Amino acid sequence: MRASELSKKISNRLLHDIVVGTLEGGQHISAQQVADRYGVSRTPVREALISLEEKDVLIRLENRGYFVADKLPPAIKENLDSVDPSELDEYQLLANDWLTNEIPEEVTEQFLKQKYGWTKAKVGELLIRASREGWAERKEGYGWRFLPVAKTPEAFDEIYRFRMAIEPAAMLEPSFELDHKVLEEQRRIQQGMLDMDMDAVNGEALLESGALFHEELIKLSGNPFFLMALQRVNRMRRLMEYRAEVNHQRLIEQCTEHLEILTLLESGNTVDASYRMRQHLSGALKRKSPLAWSWATDTSTPRKTTP
Repeated sequence: MRASELSKKISNRLLHDIVVGTLEGGQHISAQQVADRYGVSRTPVREALISLEEKDVLIRLENRGYFVADKLPPAIKENLDSVDPSELDEYQLLANDWLTNEIPEEVTEQFLKQKYGWTKAKVGELLIRASREGWAERKEGYGWRFLPVAKTPEAFDEIYRFRMAIEPAAMLEPSFELDHKVLEEQRRIQQGMLDMDMDAVNGEALLESGALFHEELIKLSGNPFFLMALQRVNRMRRLMEYRAEVNHQRLIEQCTEHLEILTLLESGNTVDASYRMRQHLSGALKRKSPLAWSWATDTSTPRKTTP
């Protein structure tokens, strides 16, 4: 994907998040924040930000950066690209083929070039991203090896048990400090999820908003290693979860529990919030785990996910 095509995709995803309210008017947007969110470099992100500024979706303030416009142009929804933001790109295609055993555990770059018709540069870019996100590694000498870290049911369970260990503990860190602006923003997003028409929102956006909730809360620990660990496992579990169908009842339960955790934090009941977070993750594991192995080896077209 050329830089201009990638920046257009990033622009579409940002525009979608703004239109559905995940990003609200006046909110600051930095190139690094977007690059981390979508797993891309800052160069195409900067191109996307400039494009949205030209469409009056973003406002650039000198020495302060980009902000979402308080009022969007009336016809902005018509500017959304016809491609669904959750449609498979090359990276998701590679991940999907690994999940469904369409490619072997060990491959060469030449093998991937021939199978998919990609350029050498594209293959290298995708493998490096897969390595960064924890599901591929370069072999000693020659070739690449795909890892089963987020492919097996056991790995899926281990990811959730790991989260159950670190997320409640992060709230009990001596450096944990409430930020009411963060809590207010997450309450707005979670309540908005409950109020919106789910059929109008793609599954990838739902997954991202759920991951964002947990990452924003773990940031409050003041310990960057908690956040780094959570971001990595969130990227790994995405390989499995984007294939699951959107389950509205589970989504309602999830958002409701998120709001309960926020209420406890807002009232200063950090210990209770920590315990509720563990319950929340334990319940999510029980609800999602049966799905993990029922469709992980399904070779049908990937489906949309619940966060």
